[in-house]
Amino acid sequence: MKAHTTSLINAIALISMGTWGYIDSDGGAVTALIPVIIGVILLLVNNGVKKENKTIAHIAVLLTFIVLLGLVMPLKGSIERGNSMGIIRVIIMLITSLLALISFIQSFIKARKARESK
Repeated sequence: MKAHTTSLINAIALISMGTWGYIDSDGGAVTALIPVIIGVILLLVNNGVKKENKTIAHIAVLLTFIVLLGLVMPLKGSIERGNSMGIIRVIIMLITSLLALISFIQSFIKARKARESK
């Protein structure tokens, strides 16, 4: 799958799961909106990723990596609270972020090989 497609899927997952987490949290935890904000940014830069703009692609990779690392603590918290829906939401975001990151890395490797073969 192409990097822009997996990034788009990741952005949608972050926005939808993060919004659901915010609505579902007791008292509306503002930190649940962090994945939503990153998802919106990824959505906004997706066209640049599709056009293979290096700078935008690297920004998208960095944001994807940050959100991947940042989801570890919410997963831990959901597990400690025994919140099965929270666990599922965070795991979905982790999986989509990891798949997007793998797609980006494969895309960068492919681009480098193409550049070196010229």
